[in-house]
Amino acid sequence: MIKHLTARGLTALALTALPLLATAPANGAALGQAPAAAPALHRRVFPEPPPADVVRAELDRLTVESPHSMAGYSRAMFPHWARQYGECDTREVVLSRDGHEVTQDSACRAVTGTWYSEYDDRTVDSASKIDIDHMVPLANGWRSGADTWDTAKRKRFANDLDNSQLIAVSAASNRSKGDQAPDQWAPPNTFYWCTYSRAWTHIKSLYELSITPTERTKLIEMLNTCD
Repeated sequence: MIKHLTARGLTALALTALPLLATAPANGAALGQAPAAAPALHRRVFPEPPPADVVRAELDRLTVESPHSMAGYSRAMFPHWARQYGECDTREVVLSRDGHEVTQDSACRAVTGTWYSEYDDRTVDSASKIDIDHMVPLANGWRSGADTWDTAKRKRFANDLDNSQLIAVSAASNRSKGDQAPDQWAPPNTFYWCTYSRAWTHIKSLYELSITPTERTKLIEMLNTCD
């Protein structure tokens, strides 16, 4: 069974075996007495998007239209990274969730650990070389419907730990992606196209965001790699 697990699956198995010391709370609580929310967050793995057949149905229901204007956009319109518990913000939670043998300091900053970057099939050994990517970038969200949201919804979108919106990847791959849609940029690691297209489409569906015609064509191509 284990031989069929992906690299991220193996990382998830390793994370479940980490000692509590690696994620000890910053408030000085005794070992094993961390706030109730903390252990649950640290045991999580990248939320698996629905299977391809479900996502294809979601894709068919998405509105296809031209991009909205970027007038009025700034990243500040999407408050991030939000405080999750103690000193830990969303970035630090994802670093801990997606990494292997991650240790944190009293301010919840990742001190040691390794991270497997699915986008470019690289293993990174420093948190400073890791970015937390918004699967659907904030600017792309704005162009596809988030320009009409209130601040509270934009904050949820920018800090969504429950769905496949946030992932730790190499800084190089994240900056290469920028705010581009799949028809403009796709992960160099084509083995990840299936998961990437499922995650992208599912987030667009959950948040009722639109897609462009060329974006839809590329998503279909990428979803076909799931077969």
